[in-house]
Amino acid sequence: MGSATATMLAAVAGVLGTLLAPLVSTWATRRQRAAEIRSEDHRRSYEERRAAYTGMNRASHHFHTLLKDALHRLRDGVYTDEDRTQVEEARREYRHRYAEAQMIVPERVLESSRELNKVLAAADATAKRIDRGIAREGESAEQALGALKSAEPRLQALHRLMREDLGVTD
Repeated sequence: MGSATATMLAAVAGVLGTLLAPLVSTWATRRQRAAEIRSEDHRRSYEERRAAYTGMNRASHHFHTLLKDALHRLRDGVYTDEDRTQVEEARREYRHRYAEAQMIVPERVLESSRELNKVLAAADATAKRIDRGIAREGESAEQALGALKSAEPRLQALHRLMREDLGVTD
């Protein structure tokens, strides 16, 4: 290879480098920006799920506790209007948190929440019937308290699934 050929190849490489540099730079910038967007989307999704789980966890435990207290008070004949209001507010907050979560959490978490909801809704309906004096045959505060105990393992299962989804390990 002669010096003229080498000079020509060097010149061609220089021109190609000059022409391709902006393209390579643009490609690298776009690729880096796409990675940043994916990372930000992942972080935002995680934060949304974490906020939804925090709200669901707090609301479900609060509703469960107030239902248990309500049934004890119904049994003891000391259930008040303030108790009714607290239970209703807790129920609404629980439903609100579930509705928010439906759009962002995995189906397995929603299914676990539905299983818990069956127990809590049944206890709430029973408490309301007892309070109104229209309890069904065999319904009592004691019976409802016994049925409400089945919510505890469901609360634990829901809690575990939410933690697993967030990557929290014990």
